[in-house]
Amino acid sequence: MSRATSIAILVLLTGLGIGLTWLMQHTSAPRIAAEQRLIDSRNLLDLLPADSYDNQPLEQPLTLENPKLENSTLLMGYRASKSGQASAVLLRNQVLGYTGTIELLIAIDTSGRLIGVKTLKQSETPGLGARIADWPNAWLQGFSGKSSTDPADAGWALKKDQGQFDQIAGATTTSRAVINATHDALRYFDEYRQSLLGKPSHE
Repeated sequence: MSRATSIAILVLLTGLGIGLTWLMQHTSAPRIAAEQRLIDSRNLLDLLPADSYDNQPLEQPLTLENPKLENSTLLMGYRASKSGQASAVLLRNQVLGYTGTIELLIAIDTSGRLIGVKTLKQSETPGLGARIADWPNAWLQGFSGKSSTDPADAGWALKKDQGQFDQIAGATTTSRAVINATHDALRYFDEYRQSLLGKPSHE
């Protein structure tokens, strides 16, 4: 076999290998993307009871008016519904913690009461404020059932600040940030309830 033939075969095999690699990546990309969406969906929607909605909330994000709140900033909103009727609203809220921003997912039912709170991102001190990332999280579960007025405004604070909530041990700043961001989200829901739930303004 001549040297030219060997080179031609090598080039052909290299090209074939590159082509097969591209084809595998191209055909598997949609499947990988679909699996990632499923993981993201489970991560964001596990605050909601599985039988409380039958739509795909993440595929239809809400337009949020005036997302800059008193202590935090809303990043995104989603509406869960069942049989065409809103059943809950999910708000992604970002607040400044002790060492960086904390991103929370806050689920609120149609009456304005908190279904649950989950930490999506944080960079707090390991072993202290970073415990807000634990899931399930007993401290965050303490907010469930609360509303913007239950407790009253003064109650949405740490007990050491004359409020109603315990703090994460050794993480006062983190605890205050999460309490304030959660209260912000509940007040925002009350103010924009109709648009968040998709109800006409005359109702």
